[in-house]
Amino acid sequence: MIKGNKKIWLIIVLTLFIAHIFLAPRRVPQETVLRPVWVTSLVINNPFILNDFPTEGERVLLPFTVGDRFGFVGDDGYFTINRARGASLSISERLWAEYDTLPSSIQVMNPYNEVLLVIDAPGGYPLFLDNRVFLVGHEQNSITALGTEGQALWTFDFPSPITTVDAANGYLLAGTLDGMMILLNPRGVPVFPPFEPLGSRLSVILGSALSRDASHMALISGIDNQRFLLIERTGDTHRVIHHEFLSEGFRRPVHINFVDNDTRIVFEREGGLGIYTINTRASINIDLDGEILSMGTSGEGRFLFAITSQGPTEKRLVTIRFPGIVVSEAPFESENTFLAHRGSRLFIAGDTAMASFELESR
Repeated sequence: MIKGNKKIWLIIVLTLFIAHIFLAPRRVPQETVLRPVWVTSLVINNPFILNDFPTEGERVLLPFTVGDRFGFVGDDGYFTINRARGASLSISERLWAEYDTLPSSIQVMNPYNEVLLVIDAPGGYPLFLDNRVFLVGHEQNSITALGTEGQALWTFDFPSPITTVDAANGYLLAGTLDGMMILLNPRGVPVFPPFEPLGSRLSVILGSALSRDASHMALISGIDNQRFLLIERTGDTHRVIHHEFLSEGFRRPVHINFVDNDTRIVFEREGGLGIYTINTRASINIDLDGEILSMGTSGEGRFLFAITSQGPTEKRLVTIRFPGIVVSEAPFESENTFLAHRGSRLFIAGDTAMASFELESR
């Protein structure tokens, strides 16, 4: 009992230490602050309530993965699921599933650990996007959309392995190893012929994102002359409305997302980030040290948050004010990290603790 209590107190002390070091209130720009709401251990579900938080309305649950742990946490700091991962994992806001390399069946679960669907003989692994269930084939060159009872609605076979995928408003956008971009409508039919961005020695799609209404597609394509492209869809046609070269670029998947109510695209580029504003057609480069691990992209307001890594445990929380000004950088130490920005709330986690902030104007 004494050893158990000692362990609990060590976790509490560590949690408070993390809260003090990098989860304390920080002024973002003038008149805007990050107000700490709660901090909780990832080992013990007992949040320290630092300030009042909203308790009315429907409880919003946030999916998270930190190292080998995953689950769902509410705005109040309490978990519905918080457990160690025992196999491969797919997770979204409403669904999750663990699965083996060649699963005989897959259980699709909700955030309250209830079985919603059992997929027998799946022939691939699950992917949850746009509140829908997909199966990616074992060779990663096919996608099947499933109905609510697990029945196959449609299957599309790609010309080469899929490297990136996103979905919104019923549409699915995929990029392939041979450099093709393919947009499928809700029936799994290509909206227009496969599009291949040219101008690179090696054709490959390394990043893709779809706007919420599926009217715009953003890509990172090619190796040796890597490019960022923004493509606009009108009905069954499309056109490139912006492209730019990205220096040496990467030979791995890259971060790219629509942000700020789909008015901007933020994307990883060598030495930092790029932010492209659709209305003004202005592109800004932001220099950042280290590798970009994650970005908080779904929040309200004028800010983008990112976590960068300068070493195995050296991390940095970066706050960027649109259109592209770094206003603060907060170093901290952790092997694993998690970052999410939902509405006016920011969530950050390290190896042993998670915390929530409210963005406030003062």
